[in-house]
Amino acid sequence: MKKIPLSILLIFTLLTIVIVSNRIVILQTDSQIYVSPDKIPKKDIALVLGARKDGLYGPNPYFKYRMEAAITLFKAGKVKRILVSGDNHISSYNETDDMANYLIENGIPKSAIIKDYAGFRTFDSVIRANRVFGFNSITIISQQFHNQKALFIANYMDLDAVAFNAKDVNSKNNYTHYRSYLAKCLAIFDLYIIKRKPKFL
Repeated sequence: MKKIPLSILLIFTLLTIVIVSNRIVILQTDSQIYVSPDKIPKKDIALVLGARKDGLYGPNPYFKYRMEAAITLFKAGKVKRILVSGDNHISSYNETDDMANYLIENGIPKSAIIKDYAGFRTFDSVIRANRVFGFNSITIISQQFHNQKALFIANYMDLDAVAFNAKDVNSKNNYTHYRSYLAKCLAIFDLYIIKRKPKFL
């Protein structure tokens, strides 16, 4: 009987790990995700996960749809304040201020916005919302594939968390969606295997 090449076994093992990891994250968080602002429970804080304002081909729809979702929940009285958590690792790149400015330009009071400049990853944003800003109960706002990962991290932290799905971006060649499969797997690795810490606390 011919042996199966080691490379094939390795690929099969990695694919199995990714698939199982994704199913674990999705099934654990499914009941915490909302698509209707009418049905989502009220919470004081919305955590909006960061995104680049402009992409390679113009305005980034992920950014726009997350901001619009945050505005919708705020104006519906479902959240009282909005924590915008983004990447500001260099002075010329500032997701956080871009997010805050968009919200202010669309009618959100400046006093209702909290800025986190060290939300380099979803992992950092969720953990810092609790350990740095002191929030135990949050509504996470992003696209569904992103919310699933964020909620999984929040559940690990024993936070009282739900998520609201921003409008998704439809594309046949959507790199962000493909990357999300690995990201869910990485979340389990970060939390349960290497016990990763945020870059800044």
